[in-house]
Formats: sequence, structure tokens, C-alpha cells
Amino acid sequence: MSINKYIDHTVLKATTTKEEIKNLCEEAKKYNFFSVCVNGSNVKECSQLLAGTEVKVAAVIGFPLGAMTTTSKVFEAKEAIDNGASEIDMVINVARLKDGDYSYVENEIRAIKEAIGDNVLKVIIETCYLTDSEKVKACELSLNAKADFVKTSTGFGSGGATFEDVKLMKDVVGNNAKVKASGGVRDKETAEKYIELGAERLGTSSGIAIIEGTEGSGY
Repeated sequence: MSINKYIDHTVLKATTTKEEIKNLCEEAKKYNFFSVCVNGSNVKECSQLLAGTEVKVAAVIGFPLGAMTTTSKVFEAKEAIDNGASEIDMVINVARLKDGDYSYVENEIRAIKEAIGDNVLKVIIETCYLTDSEKVKACELSLNAKADFVKTSTGFGSGGATFEDVKLMKDVVGNNAKVKASGGVRDKETAEKYIELGAERLGTSSGIAIIEGTEGSGY
């Protein structure tokens, strides 16, 4: 598979304008990226702009802190699907994981997966805040809840993806789920290394730089 089909072309800044969303979609069509990844308020517009293309729309849920109630996350996910998203990137409740309240975390993931049905669920575990044992636990809970992907980062925490984390996550999920590396993927060499380590999707705002072999500056 060509590297462009690994890329979720991403814009999640609070200041993102309609013009930037339009540009994002035009770029995604031009480079045939797998998807665009946007905040919920931009999902409907992206769906309209990408109608008739292969490019999918992914929406972030509970972003970027993950500290919303389960009910609010489920509603947000359903609305995103209704507005044309086919993939959901949700942030776990990191504090509940660190508290050891594993049933809360697992049940929340499961509730969102059940709410979106056959659509793809990616679980952002925000590795920068977790110990290795917590990363393993987050991946196990995601598997239990039937998530499709585990994802390293929002790109808005204290750190992004690392090679070590992607390898660890892949070791845990094996072939039972996929891994998405996100946060700090800015050049082709780094992207190819993540793919070599088992990542099957890359979240980045530097997709064009990756394809063109230059250095991106985004998240």
C-alpha cells in the first residue's frame, strides 16, 4: 500500500477556518489520502466536499482531554456519524485509567463502539501521560471493548508518538486491532519507520511533506 493511504490528513486547531477546511479536503483529494481528520463541527462540510471520492472523514470525540462524560461522548460520536463521518477517534478518560477504574474506561469505549456500529473506532490512549504498564492496560481494555484501532496521541498533549510506544502497542494488540501513530509524524523517513513497526495509520498535518519528502512543521 502506498504511503498516502496510511495518512489521516489532519487539522484540529481551535482556529481552523472554513477556508482551511476546504484546503484540507482539496489536498486530501489531490494526494488521495485515506481520510481527513477534523473536529465535529467540520464533519458535515468535509463530507459534502469529499462526496464521490474515496477519501473518508474521521471525527475526533472527547477531544483533546477525554474528560467529558460517557453520555456526551456517545452523543458526539453518533452526531458525527450522522453528519457523514465513517471513523471516530475518541480520547479515553486518562484520569480514570490512572485511577485504576478500568471498568469505566472499557465500558466507555464499548458504549461508543456500539453506538457507531460498523464504523471504525480508534481509541486515543494519550501515551505521553501513561507508564508502559498503563499503555498495555489501555490497549487491553480497547481490545475487550472491540475497538478497531489504538492510537498513540492527540497531538495536543505533552508528547506525541514514539517508536517505542508503537512497538509496545502493536505487541499488545497483535492482529486483533490496528495501531495509529499520531503526533510528531512530520517526514517520510519517520512515517516509514512507524509503518515498519506495525502502524497501519498515521495521523498528521504534515501529509504533503511526507509524500513530497520534505520536513513538515505541524502535529
